[in-house]
Amino acid sequence: MSGARLRAIFVGSAGNLVEWFDFYCYAAFALYFANSFFPAQDPTAQMMSTAGIFALGFFVRPIGGILFGHLGDRHGRKVALMASVLLMCAGSLLIACAPTYATAGILSPCILLLARLLQGLSLGGEYGASATYLSEMADSKRRGFYASFQYVTLIGGQLLALVLLLVLQHFLLTDAQLREWGWRIPFVCGALLALIALMMRHDMPETDSFEKARKKAKPMGGLKQLAQHPREVLLVVGLTMGGTLAFYVYTVYMQKFLRLSVGLTDSQTTAVSAASLLFAMCLQPLYGALSDRIGRRPLLVGFALLGTIFTVPLLTAIRHASGPWEAFGLIACAWIIVSGYTSINALVKAEMFPASIRATGVGVPYAFAVSIFGGTAEYVGLWFKSVDMESGFYWYVTGVIACTLVVCWFMRDTAAHSKIDAELRGH
Repeated sequence: MSGARLRAIFVGSAGNLVEWFDFYCYAAFALYFANSFFPAQDPTAQMMSTAGIFALGFFVRPIGGILFGHLGDRHGRKVALMASVLLMCAGSLLIACAPTYATAGILSPCILLLARLLQGLSLGGEYGASATYLSEMADSKRRGFYASFQYVTLIGGQLLALVLLLVLQHFLLTDAQLREWGWRIPFVCGALLALIALMMRHDMPETDSFEKARKKAKPMGGLKQLAQHPREVLLVVGLTMGGTLAFYVYTVYMQKFLRLSVGLTDSQTTAVSAASLLFAMCLQPLYGALSDRIGRRPLLVGFALLGTIFTVPLLTAIRHASGPWEAFGLIACAWIIVSGYTSINALVKAEMFPASIRATGVGVPYAFAVSIFGGTAEYVGLWFKSVDMESGFYWYVTGVIACTLVVCWFMRDTAAHSKIDAELRGH
C-alpha cells in the first residue's frame, strides 16, 4: 500500500478518534456534572436524567446519517468528514460554556440537550462517512485490518476521555473542583482537537471508488436510491442491533454499572473502564487481520453465538465481582466476544453497497438501529435497576443479540462478495 494511502487512513482514523472523544466526554464525566444540570437527592435519578439526554442525542443520528450520507455520496467522503467534525466542535464548545441549573434554571438542561443534539447529528454522519472512506482506501488483501482502525480510534476516543478523567482526578483537581468546574475542561479540549482534526482532514485525498462513481454521472446518494437496496438495509439493521447494544453495555453503561451496582469507587470505576477499553482497542486489528484470512462471517457468527450464551453469566458475575481486578478480568472476557462484531462491522456494511450509495447505505440504517438499541442501553439498564429488576436487563441484551445471531447465520460472507472489489475490477 502506498504511503499516501497509509497517511489518508491515519488522518481519517485520527479524526474519528477526536469525534468519539468529544462525544464520550459526556459519558465519562457525567458523574461529575449531573448535579450541575439536574439537582436531585437520588444519584440514580440524576444518572437517569443525564442518560436520557445521552439517548436523545442518539435519536437524531439517523438525521445525521441522511444528511451527511447524502453529502458524502454526492460531494465526496472528504467533504462529509470535514463537516461532521466541525459540527462536533460546535457541540463540545456549547457544553463547555453552558450555564448551570443554579444560574439559568431550566435553560441549563435545554442548552445541554441542544449541544448533544448537535453532537448526535455529527456522529450520525461520521460513522457512515468514516467507514466508507477507510474501507475504500484500504487494499483488498488487508481491508479487514485497516478498516478495523475505525473502532481502534472509536474506542481510543473513549479511552482518551477516561485517561483525561484519571489525570484530573489524581493529579490536578480535587473531587469538589471536578464537580464545580473541572468537568468543563474535557469539552474545551475536545473543541480544540476538533479544529485540529478539521485542518488535517482538509488535506485528505478523495477515494478512487467515489471518483469512479462520480464519473459515471448516475444518481448518487439519497433515500430514494437507498430504497433500491432493501435486503442490504435490513442486514445492516439486523447486524447492528445486537452488536451496538453489546458495545454500549460494556462501554457507556459499564461505568455506571461498576459504580452503582458493583460498588466500586469513582477512581476504581474509571481505572477498570480505562483498562478494559485499552484491552478492547488492542483486539480490534487482530480480529480485523483474522477476517482477512478466514472471512467476515465466522467472526460475526462467533460474536452472536457466544454473546447469546454468555451475556447473562458474564453480567451476573461482574455484578458480584469482589473487586476491581475481578471486574476487569470479566469485562475482558466480554470484549473477546464483542470484538468479533466491533472490529469488522463497519467494513461488512460498506462491502454490501455500491459506491454511489455507500455512505448513505452504511450510515442511515446503522444510525436508526444504534439510536434504538445503543443509545438507550444506559437508560434501559438504569431503569431495570430503579425497579429492582437488574437481571432483567441481562436477558434483554441476550434476546437482542440472539436476533442478530439469526441474521449472521444466514448472511453471505462479504469478503467473498465485496461490492468494493467488484467495482475496482470494473464489474
